[in-house]
Amino acid sequence: MRYEYEAEKWNGQAVKGRIDAKSETEAKVRVKNMGYKNIRISTSSGVEKSASKTAVLQSLSLKEKIDFTQTFLTLNKAGLPIIESLIFIEKDAASRQVRMLAQEIKRQVIAGYTLSDTISKYPNLFGQVYIGLAKAGEDSGEMDKTFERLIELLRKQGDIKGKVISCLTYPIFVVILAIAVVLVMLMFVFPAFKDMFDQQGKSLPAITQFCIDSGEFLKDKWFAIPIGIAVIIFTGMYLFKWEPSKRKIDEISLKIPLISELIKASSFSNFLTVLQIAYDAGIPIIDCLYLSRTTLSNSVMQDSIKISIKKMQAGAHLSESLKAANLFPKMILFMVSTGEQSGRLGELMIQCVQHIDQQLDLIIDTIGKLIEPILLIFIGVIVCFLALSLYLPLFQSYS
Repeated sequence: MRYEYEAEKWNGQAVKGRIDAKSETEAKVRVKNMGYKNIRISTSSGVEKSASKTAVLQSLSLKEKIDFTQTFLTLNKAGLPIIESLIFIEKDAASRQVRMLAQEIKRQVIAGYTLSDTISKYPNLFGQVYIGLAKAGEDSGEMDKTFERLIELLRKQGDIKGKVISCLTYPIFVVILAIAVVLVMLMFVFPAFKDMFDQQGKSLPAITQFCIDSGEFLKDKWFAIPIGIAVIIFTGMYLFKWEPSKRKIDEISLKIPLISELIKASSFSNFLTVLQIAYDAGIPIIDCLYLSRTTLSNSVMQDSIKISIKKMQAGAHLSESLKAANLFPKMILFMVSTGEQSGRLGELMIQCVQHIDQQLDLIIDTIGKLIEPILLIFIGVIVCFLALSLYLPLFQSYS
């Protein structure tokens, strides 16, 4: 259902808009997450979307978002009106999701809504950073520059995500392969030796008996394997989404060596990139700080930035506000402070991002080098366990 809202920004500026939600409470929460206060919700009299179209528009990959933004920017630079650009994307985009998105935005623009107002109705689809920058670009009349900044930001996020995934792909593959080998050994190899072990007339070693019992159970109750995998996956997803458990996981992750450095470096990179892009787009600095906070997935780090926002609302400078969070490296704080004093804050923040990106590359490279010996130890332990389980009864019979 669609709701209309009236609210205020942190600086007291009034804003109006529409948002889709299942209930009035959910609508209020989603508007609050956009960084607004003094929220008033009412039922919209506008045209409702169909359920099927809503379902499609709720999923858009990073690549599809980049393709949509890049195509729209190219057409806009060529001098095409917004509606004609959207019609082109609706007909010729490779992705069905992008075509449906262009169709819906076109319908809303024809109905009299601005592009930024239409985009703001889909916070789960675009994200608060995209919406905030689009509004700033439309207000300043610099949509081309804004979309260029958005493409730069989206590609930056894609690069960071790609680096982390490439670092984790190999160890995940090895672990899955090792689990598959263990299951095959337990279900087919150990049961084949059971009769020979029974003929010895001696009690089997504990690890051998455990492997045989496990293999027989898995062979008889094979459906327990997919059920167990599904339970593990859904339990993990639930724990990462449930607020109390997610907060605890976030706290623990920031205490693990290298992992905490990886989380902080990737978070700082996204945070500072958005801060710099929003600042160059002419967004008020406190709104820049709020937009940057939405890029953080770690709840502990989000709480730290809340302290910075409150500090800035009290009249502190950006460097002082970031220092109050007790989160950022001294190098970053020093460069931000220097930028404020020299009037080159945007330029200095770009250098901050470059510095953090270099640190992130070093951390990922270090983790990649450490993973190989850890995997060798992991595989070695599994091989030793299976070998001892299989050969200990034979050694026992020889003695």
